Amino acid sequence: FFITPVTPDDSMKRTRIKICGITNIDDALAAIDAGVDALGFNNYEKSPRYLPLSEMNQIVKQLPPYVTIVGLFVNATEAFVREACQRVSFDLLQFSGDETSEFCAQFDLPYMKAVRVKSLEQLNIEVSNNPESQGFLFDAHEPKLFGGTGKTFDWKMLQQRERGTGMSDYSVVLAGGLTPENVGSAITTVRPFAVDVSSGVESAPGKKDRTKIQSFISAAIAADRSSS
Repeated sequence: FFITPVTPDDSMKRTRIKICGITNIDDALAAIDAGVDALGFNNYEKSPRYLPLSEMNQIVKQLPPYVTIVGLFVNATEAFVREACQRVSFDLLQFSGDETSEFCAQFDLPYMKAVRVKSLEQLNIEVSNNPESQGFLFDAHEPKLFGGTGKTFDWKMLQQRERGTGMSDYSVVLAGGLTPENVGSAITTVRPFAVDVSSGVESAPGKKDRTKIQSFISAAIAADRSSS
């Protein structure tokens, strides 16, 4: 998921695509068939996309290789994260709560920190506080929600961010209210390494829509071509 992009046409940067909140094998395979790079599995019990570890493991065991499996956690205990990593074969951990860098880095797996963007200053501070994060998922800020808001934020703040250690263009994952209708604009505005979508390709919370998935990916590819 986080590797230097290589495409048949070296002039075109390919935006990676993650679909989060997978709850069943049919949706997972539909996303893979459509061409996604990563699938996200939600371990946050308050989310409508939450899955018990036993069900999550049954899905992950049926997936093909070369698809990045991401485990999403929100203010989970150390013990639970360790249990989840033992029971499910995650490739990458995503921490979407108030976890510290020290907490996130202790599990012997690469991790990605989610930043709920309130301001440019806050964005830069949170990035600098997570030097070991392999990437940063930038999402809309809602005081009582940890992702899945279905809302966008001011993407121009990502253009104005501080560049430096841990904050290269290859570390930017854009989330928050993305849909087949706006993902093209998001990509041309931000030029992220990857985009992350959940509710924007659903027919109901936790249930993905195959047509919306395909439309989302087509729009992302079209944006890459127009920006190359």
